[in-house]
Amino acid sequence: QVQLVESGGGLVQAGGSVRLSCIVRGTIFSINAMDWYRQAPGKQRELVAGIGSSGRTNYADSVKGRFTISRDNTKNTVYLQMNSLKPEDTAVYYCNTSPTQGYWGQGTQVTVSS
Repeated sequence: QVQLVESGGGLVQAGGSVRLSCIVRGTIFSINAMDWYRQAPGKQRELVAGIGSSGRTNYADSVKGRFTISRDNTKNTVYLQMNSLKPEDTAVYYCNTSPTQGYWGQGTQVTVSS
């Protein structure tokens, strides 16, 4: 079974930065496309950013120019660098393969204060 372990969240002021990490175990990481999602209180989970096995990236309009997804295949890890954070970025952030595994890790909470 694929294991997804997110980390790096915390409390940050608006305009600040946070870097999230997701370690993936139980699969050949390098061949998997990976996505970051987030779920804010009372809202549905939404796709934030994705990165293909070739390194090609895509972003939700709401985070373009502020967030950067990257991967290190030697560490089986995908990252999400989040800059210029806004209070509306407050959410639990999850990573998953693309397509998803059908289950989720514990996620990591990011709280942006105004």
